[in-house]
Amino acid sequence: MKAKILIVEDQFVEANNLRLMLERAGYKVCTIARSVPIALKIIEKEHPELVLLDILLQGELTGIDLAKSLRAKNIAFVYLSANSNKPIFALAKATKPYGFLVKPFRDKDVLVMLDVAWYLHQEQLQNINQKKVVTPVDNTDRPSGLDYIITESMDMLRVLTSVKTVASTDTSVLILGESGTGKELIARGIHQASQRASKPFIIVNCAALPQNLIESELFGHEKGSFTGAFNKRIGKFEQANEGTIFLDEIGELSLELQVKFLRVLQEKEIERIGGQTKKINVRVIAATNRDLEEEILVGRFRMDLYYRLNVFPILLPPLRERKEDILLLARHFIKFYSNREGKKVIGMSEQAAKEMVNHSWPGNVRELENLIERSVLMATGPKIEYITLSKGVQKPELPEDDPEKMKTMEEHVRDYILTVLKRCNWKIYGKGGAAEILGMNVSTLNSRIKKLGIK
Repeated sequence: MKAKILIVEDQFVEANNLRLMLERAGYKVCTIARSVPIALKIIEKEHPELVLLDILLQGELTGIDLAKSLRAKNIAFVYLSANSNKPIFALAKATKPYGFLVKPFRDKDVLVMLDVAWYLHQEQLQNINQKKVVTPVDNTDRPSGLDYIITESMDMLRVLTSVKTVASTDTSVLILGESGTGKELIARGIHQASQRASKPFIIVNCAALPQNLIESELFGHEKGSFTGAFNKRIGKFEQANEGTIFLDEIGELSLELQVKFLRVLQEKEIERIGGQTKKINVRVIAATNRDLEEEILVGRFRMDLYYRLNVFPILLPPLRERKEDILLLARHFIKFYSNREGKKVIGMSEQAAKEMVNHSWPGNVRELENLIERSVLMATGPKIEYITLSKGVQKPELPEDDPEKMKTMEEHVRDYILTVLKRCNWKIYGKGGAAEILGMNVSTLNSRIKKLGIK
């Protein structure tokens, strides 16, 4: 059964096209709302289960204001936006939507996002109804290809459930997590559990590619297309055709390449350097240990690319939050490296085990594996008696009196609008005016200026 949907959008043509598309897909659509007050009345009367919500609307209240009410009522919502300014993005993210759709959007993008949002919302409601006591996941009920994931952690078992859900689709996946948490293993598991399992699985480490060669590596080039191009080169995307490409450390891509990658996601085609465009059929899985939302706010990552990738995010917990797995993994690695090195190490001392459980593991599973490998090599008896743990790197905190730390989101929005107005010499409407640059209606901008006390 499909969710009942409310569209809150002040542009009639866009809202009506969206309504028609949803009805064709079998959704029941409520009366379209063009402002927050109208939306609140429709919610009380027609009881929608999921809301597609534009951020900037007619009147003084925004979609962000409505989102707070939706969150309180446990109604799922997804933002619709053509606006990419940083303060508004930060405010929108703070309301915890199930996703963002960037205008203009394709039918497939909308339908996939709705499926994902509804799935996530049902999970959240189930957890609320059970007072956050989650039914244990059967450790044997794993998707094929993930038997090598060693875990008893509920958080990781939920990750495997998410893998099982998304593997059978062609949806783009964004795997998030600290270094060493196993992002590549999860990506490989998604591929192996999918219908593309017999096709190529191509790994690209974006951080390891030289900037002057990365475009050629990803998209290929024709012979003679640039100095030194003595032969035709097939790029990684083309190599992955009919299969899966895993882009590790996607946050390291330059803004210029992010634009080209966005085109691959949107148009499903690549263009070799010096060549013609070519259609491809590739499932994209990306991963990063960076906070991409923070990267967007400082201008290092494109918001529209983030939305395209973040259709189905999978967050891997750090090892310090999987304490039940620490000794389980340690025993596995002891057995593996003992067999490999021809040694008879069968365990560790009580003191060593205690120190491992209490360690913060900044390098996560990779750090644990390296520690066990080194300890097995150095062991002189059947047990690892002593271990040497790293202290990790502490991040410096901002001083308490830092003025930026004390600003509210509303103050950031005010600063941003004020900056744009100054650059436009306070021209509000017309070509090159602040309303055009901000992507807002003139009346909405005037209301916002008054509300924020900008003079």
